[in-house]
Amino acid sequence: MSLIVMKFGGSSVGDAERMKRVAARIVERKKAGNQCVVVVSAMGDTTDDLIDLSKQIVSGDPPAREMDMLLSTGEQVSMSLLAMAIRELGESAVSYTGWQAGMITNSAHGKARITDIRPDKVRNAVSEGHIVIVAGFQGMSEDGQITTLGRGGSDTTAVALAAAIEADLCEIYTDVDGIYSTDPRVVKVARKLNEICYDEMLELANLGAAVLHPRAVEYAKHNQVPLVVRSSFSNNEGTYVKEEAVMEQGVVVKGIAFDKNVSRISILGVPEQVGQLARVFSALAKESIDVDIIVQSGVKDGAADFSFTVSSSDKDRAMEVIGSIQSEIGFREAVSETNLVKVSIVGAGMVSNPGVAATMFETISELGVSINMVSTSEIKMSCVIDGDRLNDVVRALHTAYGLDTDVQAFVGGPAERR
Repeated sequence: MSLIVMKFGGSSVGDAERMKRVAARIVERKKAGNQCVVVVSAMGDTTDDLIDLSKQIVSGDPPAREMDMLLSTGEQVSMSLLAMAIRELGESAVSYTGWQAGMITNSAHGKARITDIRPDKVRNAVSEGHIVIVAGFQGMSEDGQITTLGRGGSDTTAVALAAAIEADLCEIYTDVDGIYSTDPRVVKVARKLNEICYDEMLELANLGAAVLHPRAVEYAKHNQVPLVVRSSFSNNEGTYVKEEAVMEQGVVVKGIAFDKNVSRISILGVPEQVGQLARVFSALAKESIDVDIIVQSGVKDGAADFSFTVSSSDKDRAMEVIGSIQSEIGFREAVSETNLVKVSIVGAGMVSNPGVAATMFETISELGVSINMVSTSEIKMSCVIDGDRLNDVVRALHTAYGLDTDVQAFVGGPAERR
């Protein structure tokens, strides 16, 4: 008997019929002799609809605590309906909210991190023969406040719970039948990967590949959780994420990721003094604003310019933080740019293969697209470009690195919401 955690995203449970289909799939796994714990997201566009509803009520930014109270209800609807659907099929099921399942987080509303898991209720219910349904994306802080984990948080819930209960396998069900070399909606002939190592998957996830959330991959790697991504719309074999993956002959670049949620902020005329960058990034860190690519120009007349990228959703807040420390640092001005995207190539074989960077730069240049910023590591290279030609660039890079196949990629539903 295996203990399996199964996670289903928003499109997988988007309506009553899909909910029933998911219930049947879970019952099938249970009848095959497995113990099943299920993590579920809000149905379809529920989270976006709730956000839109809040905007009709509140002018400006809504209170973070109340937004968590609001958004956590979406997963609670899904978990209870799925438990009902499973019971209709003759199996015993019990649903738990994130906090009932023992998800303890810090108090950062909207982007909380799991600090502890106390899964006694889950373990006990499983041992009693129940299928356990857990609401993803949510938890509770030590002082009793309901929190949410941010977009993609249900992935993190599933993997963290799998680690805590020592599950034999964690399955992430989505609208595609595995992990592809790039988004199969953009490149129809994208290459499906049989397996990928944690490090490569973590880079792809951090760089914008939406099939898995970065924190979920971090949990899986740290706790050696066996992880597989497969479709809830087919029975196709999925992609296994593991410590070491077989490197396919001749394939240096494993995947191409892109992130449309990119803004660049430039701080101009920063006096040349020790600790200036530290002051800027410390102030941003205090507001939980993540900074990505950083580029500094040379010093001229005792001052320098530097630029960095943040998510577009953090851009306005980041500009406010920077404006609040202008008098302290003494820079001339700060400006921001939008309509940018980050395109990245990832592959463990890149470090030992010269010419990978040249191919990327040449391919983008041949399309007449300018590169604004560049970032590299041993297994990835990222370029920030204008957003208008994103799809053309991704397709051209995919071809240039020999990733095109003759097989049409499988996409079973609308873009997955986790």
